[in-house]
Amino acid sequence: MRGSVAGIKSREGRLPDRHPTADFFVCDIMDALPKDDLATMEHPVFSLSTRPDLRILSYTHRGAEITVTPSVRGLATLFDKDILIYCISQLMAAMNAGRAIGRTLTLKAHDLLVATNRETSGDSYRRLREAFERLAGTRITTNIATDGIEVTRGFGLIEGWEILRHTRGGRMISVSVTLSEWLFRAVLAKSVLTLSRDYFALRKPLERRIYEIARKHCGRQPEWQVSVAVLHKKSGSNSPLRVFRAMLREMITADALPDYRLEELPGDILQVSPRVQLVEAAGPLLSGDAIDRAKGLAPGWDIYALEAEWRAFWQRSGRPRLRSADRAFLGFVQARLGHG
Repeated sequence: MRGSVAGIKSREGRLPDRHPTADFFVCDIMDALPKDDLATMEHPVFSLSTRPDLRILSYTHRGAEITVTPSVRGLATLFDKDILIYCISQLMAAMNAGRAIGRTLTLKAHDLLVATNRETSGDSYRRLREAFERLAGTRITTNIATDGIEVTRGFGLIEGWEILRHTRGGRMISVSVTLSEWLFRAVLAKSVLTLSRDYFALRKPLERRIYEIARKHCGRQPEWQVSVAVLHKKSGSNSPLRVFRAMLREMITADALPDYRLEELPGDILQVSPRVQLVEAAGPLLSGDAIDRAKGLAPGWDIYALEAEWRAFWQRSGRPRLRSADRAFLGFVQARLGHG
């Protein structure tokens, strides 16, 4: 029985391992690079509002449907997502170091605030608690079609959280948070991307969202183009299209996004291009056509999770030189689906 001493032998004079299957993880890696999960970079899940947002968000993309339902506290915001980014970053750093991880994380509130570039005042701790409440209360419902069968699932961004300790002044010191199975699986599959640390210096929610989309879709490509109408949909912005377009132009003028530069092109097109080589050496460059073809081969699959699997396989294989990264990736997808 788990947790029982009976039947467990000590090794070399040490105490026995009473919990061989880790179900919790202590956040203690101070220099972990910020990591974000591909799914919420791809789809609008978080509110861009800084006020309580009680809307039910609905989004449809390539047959996938996503509905995000708020609690009485409102939808989880893009600033609330900092908590998830911090947790993902800690888990990925631990995995890369060969440490065991689990869905439940214990973290110091002060470390989280510092890592995400927030103040550490008493009011900041209060806002942190409110963020946990919104994350726990926001529910996501999405359908995934596999082999002609549509599966609809509902889950929260986090399953729960708990304040572990207070000082006499009521200040939060440490908390535990349990990630959803959905998010934890993304970590295990390494379906994540590295963010610039300057992401946390962006003050406007739309700036953060556009950076996420740029990081996800442009990556290390020389450029990526998208219509303003499609970008408006992917961003989750509640502003009218003309207002959204004006905000994009302000962002182009300010030129404050880390890693990427924005440019307006004729035909109501936004072009994204990387400033310099990004920190994360993700491997061979894939074309947008290869991604689209992979989506056709595997309808209902998370193509970006498959891409992450392929890159991990390429790295484990010794990073061989590829004549065609596109063909290698599509061959991997076919083999993964049992078609090759």
